[in-house]
Amino acid sequence: MIPDYWRKATKTLSKTDAILKPLIDSKSHLDIKLKTDPFITLARAIVGQQISVKAAETIWGRIVSTTGNPEPSVIRKMSEGKLKKVGLSSRKIEYLKDLGKKFESNKFDFKSWKTQEDTIIIKHLTSVKGIGIWTAEMFLMFYMGRPDVFPTADIGLQRAMSIHYKNREPITKQEMETIGNKWAPWRTVATWYLWRSIDPIPVEY
Repeated sequence: MIPDYWRKATKTLSKTDAILKPLIDSKSHLDIKLKTDPFITLARAIVGQQISVKAAETIWGRIVSTTGNPEPSVIRKMSEGKLKKVGLSSRKIEYLKDLGKKFESNKFDFKSWKTQEDTIIIKHLTSVKGIGIWTAEMFLMFYMGRPDVFPTADIGLQRAMSIHYKNREPITKQEMETIGNKWAPWRTVATWYLWRSIDPIPVEY
């Protein structure tokens, strides 16, 4: 499912940012796809922490092959040995099992989140072991479909902005925010196309 705002955002960004325009035009056949399962979204984000998109896809594929259906109860009951075999670290296994417990106990009230601000949702999510701001931001982008998420700590985004806006020189968080402020309220969209500029494989969380 593509967010309703996506087409409007790409047109606006293309008009207001000469650097983004060719990046968007070259990937116009691609769109973000929102996810429908909150557990899978968070679990995949945890798996993807601090590793490449390709590595995350490989590990998640192994999890699916091993479990058949990686729902909360299945992940929680799997042995640590089996989960290590698919390529997960002990810490990520701990995080995934804890996440499974939270879902089984209905800790999250996703319906009420629809009307809450991004900062409040991030606060809810980061109260869970293993979910930091980056993982929460991925959830906001890929499950909630929020249009103005700007994950400045994301290595891929840092790299893309360095290439396109700093002639491959290191870029500071302040510089990223100064540039990114011009993209509001569509920073999710700008981020997604910047990711695509360095990694054509669509990010899946």
